[in-house]
Amino acid sequence: MKRRFFIEKTALASMTALLGTEIVLGASMPKGYTPLALQDPDPFKMFGKDPQMVVLNSKPWNMEAQAHLLDDKITPAKFMFIRNNGLIPENIDIDKWNLTIDGESVQEEKTYSLSELKSKFKRYSYQLTLECGGNGRSEFDPPAKGNQWTIGAVSSAVWTGVRLRDVLEDAGIKSDAVYIGYHAADSHLSRDPEKEPISRGAPMAKALQDETLLAFEMNGEDIPLANGYPLRLVAGGWPASVSGKWINRISIRNKVHDGTKMTGTAYRVPCNPVAPGEKVKDEDMCIIESMPVKSLITYPKTGAKIAEGKKLKIRGHAWAGELEVSKMEFSIDFGATWQNCSLEKPANRLAWQHFASSISFPKKGYYEVWARATDAQGRAQPMLLPGWNPKGYLNNACHRIAVKVV
Repeated sequence: MKRRFFIEKTALASMTALLGTEIVLGASMPKGYTPLALQDPDPFKMFGKDPQMVVLNSKPWNMEAQAHLLDDKITPAKFMFIRNNGLIPENIDIDKWNLTIDGESVQEEKTYSLSELKSKFKRYSYQLTLECGGNGRSEFDPPAKGNQWTIGAVSSAVWTGVRLRDVLEDAGIKSDAVYIGYHAADSHLSRDPEKEPISRGAPMAKALQDETLLAFEMNGEDIPLANGYPLRLVAGGWPASVSGKWINRISIRNKVHDGTKMTGTAYRVPCNPVAPGEKVKDEDMCIIESMPVKSLITYPKTGAKIAEGKKLKIRGHAWAGELEVSKMEFSIDFGATWQNCSLEKPANRLAWQHFASSISFPKKGYYEVWARATDAQGRAQPMLLPGWNPKGYLNNACHRIAVKVV
């Protein structure tokens, strides 16, 4: 009895510590009960995501799609992955939301309200592909630390906003500018206001591209909170970490930005190939820029069954960072031979492209359908995991689905 009483008292004390305040009348709680404030929230309702999405982490929230959920040509909000490094901002007041342009290489520090950004600068809309640099990390061996993304940390939505270039030029760019760095309203997991969870950036050439936007709409509506409402940077074709969410400040730098997750090994790969498991010095790591060529079969779902003598229709998307995809192929014999798919042109630069084909199988049995994209410079996806790297970035191995002919 004494032991049970001690355990119950300890549990109550632990819950009190987690809540940060006294649980008034907590002694009356039913045995085994967890206060509502400590119960796991429903992320699918909270973020408006489909229940088939996969939660990888709740502190911070990280969630990915499954391949078949990404079948739409334009990714709807309910299937868009969530990648966070810190805590999502709360109690946002858009009437008080400002964006400041500062830094060593700005001619004049300026601050714009959200309404000023929308009224002063011309609006543009582009379909832009965003992919987490760690998409596919789960396949690396030895394992790489971080969220174990499979294939679903990618999307291609239509973003509307103003060109970052127009805003930077309005503030004035000095001749020594080489990089931009973003700062945002999300908070560090520790809630320490002096710490930023992430502050990355891009070279001026990327910042000044037509398609690099300060976006306030996604697919014609306000951006969902988990994906950056009310203002985010969108720089398609590069790791999605460059496309900072909840942006409230952008610095024009006279050096490579040195914010959180811009130094060390974050979003970097070895400049030269290394053996699996090899330790790499920070100075031998290079910043990831344009993402590699990649593709995804979105129909049918892996595990499909088809009757003997029937053809299997497949479809999906392909993308190649800053480049277009020039060729799309499939294989049913584990890469021994390849056949061409039809391939559409992108809706605009940096949008993914759609492919389709119809497949015949020689007899009953188990098959795998493999997809392989080739970019405009002739680089094709590797059949299996590409070169290992310490952080598990840039896995662009061929996607494949299992099929049974019965």
